[in-house]
Amino acid sequence: MQTTLAQYKETQSSDAFALQNSKLLKVSLAGHTIQAKLGSMVAYQGDVTFEHAGSGGMSRMLKKAVTGEGQDLMKVTGSGEVFLADSAQDVHLVYLEGDKITVNGPNLLAFDTDIAWDIERIRGASGMMGGGLWNMSLQGTGFVAILSDGPPVLLNVASAPTFADAQAAITWSGGVTTAMKTDVKMKNLIGRGSGESVQMAFQGEGWVLVQPSEGQVVASGPQGSNGGALGSLLGG
Repeated sequence: MQTTLAQYKETQSSDAFALQNSKLLKVSLAGHTIQAKLGSMVAYQGDVTFEHAGSGGMSRMLKKAVTGEGQDLMKVTGSGEVFLADSAQDVHLVYLEGDKITVNGPNLLAFDTDIAWDIERIRGASGMMGGGLWNMSLQGTGFVAILSDGPPVLLNVASAPTFADAQAAITWSGGVTTAMKTDVKMKNLIGRGSGESVQMAFQGEGWVLVQPSEGQVVASGPQGSNGGALGSLLGG
């Protein structure tokens, strides 16, 4: 019997993080630890252990409690290989070399545990968006895996004034500063606006990655959109 399944054979790579395909990330643990979105494991081989990562400190725990931002993470350790995905979204790899990027929390899939992370507020957001707009910053050396709901576009911020929907802007580089832009024309006040009256503004030297969506709708229920049994086991 002929089969075409051979095209789906496991990818071989010397890198710890490698794309199995556009929607599936393969991580070779080789004795080191990564942090990944809670419930994102779809398969693994070998000796692999999962545990809830927590907030990593009182400051970040308080920020998560107040803002609702900051992805629920799990620590993944062992000597095997783990495959990660989330709702068949596209996966993109960024390798940091002492650099900093900012990521919209739901779009963060996994990163090397040596990379430091924190929760930061978008400048100018608090007065107009009910408590502020917050995202996760990551800085250090290692791989970061980012999710996008469809193929994104990479915009050069230095080339022109750049604006994006807050949910569509999924990550941007450390040389970029952000602020909020509002359109308060009279037509917006009387119900005839475009629906795009608040945007994020980007400026500086660097880039911003924008997905062709304002994010996937999260299913209601105790397991969320992709927690599954593993999310329950780890306390997600």
